[in-house]
Amino acid sequence: MDTNKFDSEVITVNKFFNMYCSGNKHKNAIFRNVKLEYKDKIFDYEIKLCDECFQTISYSYNRLQECPHEIKPKCRSCKNPCYEKSKWKDVAKVMRYSGVRLGLTKIKSKIKSIFV
Repeated sequence: MDTNKFDSEVITVNKFFNMYCSGNKHKNAIFRNVKLEYKDKIFDYEIKLCDECFQTISYSYNRLQECPHEIKPKCRSCKNPCYEKSKWKDVAKVMRYSGVRLGLTKIKSKIKSIFV
């Protein structure tokens, strides 16, 4: 995957985890600066997560950095999954929770744009 795709994937994961952590009112969420290196390029991100969510998202970052596919498939449909089973369940829970809410937000904004 190219660096633009990597950046896009990390931003998406950040949105999902941020929504999950804040939506479930996890305690002790703090701002963290994260530096990731991918194909000799450094990416800087700021995220606000609790320790548990930060550990899980860090694992996801690592999996993205190590992804061997030039054209990255969705992880759930990958023929050679790199996530450990238990970690995959944790990430899938975040994706289910946030995916529904992000989808509803898009629908809500489209409906608002019709009436404004």
